Amino acid sequence: MNKGKMTYEALWKRLTPLYEAGEAKAVVRWLLDVRFGLSMADILCDKVSELPQAAQAELEAMMARLAEGEPVQYVVGLADFCGRQFRVAPGVLIPRPETAELCQWVLEGRGERGEARGYTLLDIGTGSGCIAITLAAEMPQAEVTGWDISEVALGIARENAERLGVGVSFEQRDILDSSRSTLHASLYDIIVSNPPYIEPREREGMERNVLDYEPHIALFAPEGNPILFYQRIADLAVRALKPGGSLYFELNPLTASSVGNYLTQIGFSRIEIRQDAFGKNRMLKATKI
Repeated sequence: MNKGKMTYEALWKRLTPLYEAGEAKAVVRWLLDVRFGLSMADILCDKVSELPQAAQAELEAMMARLAEGEPVQYVVGLADFCGRQFRVAPGVLIPRPETAELCQWVLEGRGERGEARGYTLLDIGTGSGCIAITLAAEMPQAEVTGWDISEVALGIARENAERLGVGVSFEQRDILDSSRSTLHASLYDIIVSNPPYIEPREREGMERNVLDYEPHIALFAPEGNPILFYQRIADLAVRALKPGGSLYFELNPLTASSVGNYLTQIGFSRIEIRQDAFGKNRMLKATKI
């Protein structure tokens, strides 16, 4: 590429070794919009080549990172989620559309326990805070708490909450450490979690930009027990939820039935599994009797 004459076409074609043409174009358009303020009309009018020299140098550095496979959200430092932009960095997962569907399901259930009063809600494994902050923003009377094992993730989550003007209490907790995860009974109306659920054997089919850049601690379930996080969260939830309270999970379709069976065994009722936009068993809701 001629670095003295940047064009939209030249930029997206640099990414075609990694992406299909349509996806490469979308990545570059989003980068140009979010970081450099160029609309599609600007792009079509060749405003890319008219960027100031400093901006062109920054764009070139970002394109080099993209060409290495780094996700555009990390390159820009932002990710779109449920109509808001969240800061993201390699220490947190990039929010996915499936997780947005989970949030929408939680919001659909707001009327079940009476909208007149506030909710108490716990998000376990909060990462960037995208679930906790989205639900707190859409349920302003709710008291929302987010847990994560990673102090890096919690720092990003707190920054997102402050930047978006949403009140969430974030705490460092390890759900696998029973000595630090005990709670009094009947604290929460809702517990929600998108825990690590990818089985190690699924690595071979995963995209390079996920494997090389996103935090494995937030991606992979333990070898030998792929539903361990679900079990420990459910064990806590069966005590910590109020009677009639709801537990929501994002699921690995490969272990969805196993998770549902475990919840039934420990006393949850009305187990409902929903498919995502791709027709996969991706979400679960269970009710505490």
